[in-house]
Amino acid sequence: MDLKSLPADTRKRVSLRGTGMYAAIAERLREMILEGELPPGGRIDEKALCERFDISRTPLREALKTLVTEGYVTHRQHMGFQVAPINKAEIAAIFEVLHGLEETAGRLAAQRIDDKQMKVLMERHRTMETYHRDGKRTAYYRANQKVHQQIVDVAGNPVLSDMYASLMSKIHRARGAANADVLRWAESLGEHSEILDALSRRDGACLARLLREHSEHTAAEVMKVLETTNGNE
Repeated sequence: MDLKSLPADTRKRVSLRGTGMYAAIAERLREMILEGELPPGGRIDEKALCERFDISRTPLREALKTLVTEGYVTHRQHMGFQVAPINKAEIAAIFEVLHGLEETAGRLAAQRIDDKQMKVLMERHRTMETYHRDGKRTAYYRANQKVHQQIVDVAGNPVLSDMYASLMSKIHRARGAANADVLRWAESLGEHSEILDALSRRDGACLARLLREHSEHTAAEVMKVLETTNGNE
């Protein structure tokens, strides 16, 4: 069978039912948690997932046990499996640092970006616009991350780049949980347009301000969503 000829959803089901089934299921569930499709603190509906993946409950539970050991999922007797809640205090503290890193990156990137790097950023922004128009939330979010990391990278400071990437990995799941808000999604895209306009003009002061404000707006939305989707944490 040629998997490429099958629809995307069917390819996923075939893949999950192949060799190393529970590992493939664990990877898919991990992705769903990281992207916010399975929200923090939420109960995991095993029956619905079995039907969605076209699998039995045994490999699903093996996959869930793997995610329990990794800290993505919790399990309590008589309550079943739940997505692990997120530590809101830690996320808030990380965002406070990220605001400053974004601001610093903006000043440096405006000074150091070259035309080739600017062209790549604009192409990625147009890709984000396409994903937004087509309602492809997860793809948009991934492209968004790449744009932010590239702006930091073109600042030309490897310590800044490594620190930023490390902290972003720690809030990835929290940001994914907040990514479903349609209004914020549209606002975020507009803010990105302003950010790239400032960068194209090499306006470091403006870019630094816009990046910090964008980070603060994102943090506010993430914390708001965590208040309602994070279980009892």
